[in-house]
Amino acid sequence: MTKITKKMLILLIFFLFLFSGNNLLAAPNLSNALTNAQTAGTQAGYLEKDFFDVFIAIINTVVGLLGIVFIALMIYGGYLWMIARGNEETVEKSKKLITAAVIGLIIVVSAYAISYFVVDNIGDATLRNSSAPTGSGSGYEAGNSQNT
Repeated sequence: MTKITKKMLILLIFFLFLFSGNNLLAAPNLSNALTNAQTAGTQAGYLEKDFFDVFIAIINTVVGLLGIVFIALMIYGGYLWMIARGNEETVEKSKKLITAAVIGLIIVVSAYAISYFVVDNIGDATLRNSSAPTGSGSGYEAGNSQNT
């Protein structure tokens, strides 16, 4: 087959699929796929995020990025130490860099622990307060009517 014949055959097959009755581009069920996906996600509980879930996700992302920075600094410090070739200034520079990276990791991990503890306790406290009865102290409590 010549190149022109192959190209004509490919174009013919393309147009057959394009103008056939089973065209995927014109399928009526795909027009509202995003709406159906959002409805299914909401009913499954995946799209219902509160402030604390979003805040924890942001903190986890930042800590992950700082972990990548820590690994990069450790690799760079080790690389400097390996190529120092006995140069004491370069060895001291790489030791300081590695020490600073480890201290930074300790600070990040302790900040993560503190923020997780605080956010977790605030979330628990607000959930407990929102489900507490709203009585006025006069013997009437929510859901408990006293008809005498």
